[in-house]
Amino acid sequence: MKAYHFLNEDMRAGSGKEKPWTVSEERTVPKPERVSLCAYGYHSAPSWFDALRYAPGPVACIVEVSDPISKDNTKQVSATRKLLAAKDVSKELRLFGCDCAERALKRERKAGREPDERSWKAIIVSRLYANGEANLQELDAARAAAWDAARAAAWDAARAAARDAAWDAARDAAWEAAWEAARAAAREAEIKWQRNRLARYLDAVFADKGG
Repeated sequence: MKAYHFLNEDMRAGSGKEKPWTVSEERTVPKPERVSLCAYGYHSAPSWFDALRYAPGPVACIVEVSDPISKDNTKQVSATRKLLAAKDVSKELRLFGCDCAERALKRERKAGREPDERSWKAIIVSRLYANGEANLQELDAARAAAWDAARAAAWDAARAAARDAAWDAARDAAWEAAWEAARAAAREAEIKWQRNRLARYLDAVFADKGG
């Protein structure tokens, strides 16, 4: 069964003391009968998005696993895992992060809360850095400016929350339930978009035979 996994830059797993992996290598745990999710065995995930949640580093791996044991369909464990292909996707992960951040800023703008220009600038510089068109100093400066903007926004939000506390406490329970449902629906839609976006980036990397 094909699955997905991430390794550190040195091709080592995020935990344990195993030697680095090599492409086409297959390993089986010494005691297959003890395989247990989050405890013992070779872990993987059914999608890139799910695998990214547990990624220790930027090396994306396509693996083949034996009889995976799963609890919630986002993480699985097997006695045997074979590394079929591996790519350092640092660039793609940065671009994916930029896309997610840009969508968040656009949602703020749509809600009538115009984001600080420094936040937009940080995304621009991060994309340039990913493509080799900006250096680390420029990236660090843009990041620091964005953090300053975020701290200022957080303070403004805290003051607004304090001002509206009485109204928040008095909201009708049914209205609150409807609002939570709407937020949940929006969250599911965003997760779906992120799943598809990440898969598009990483599938393209592995489709490029010359990469």
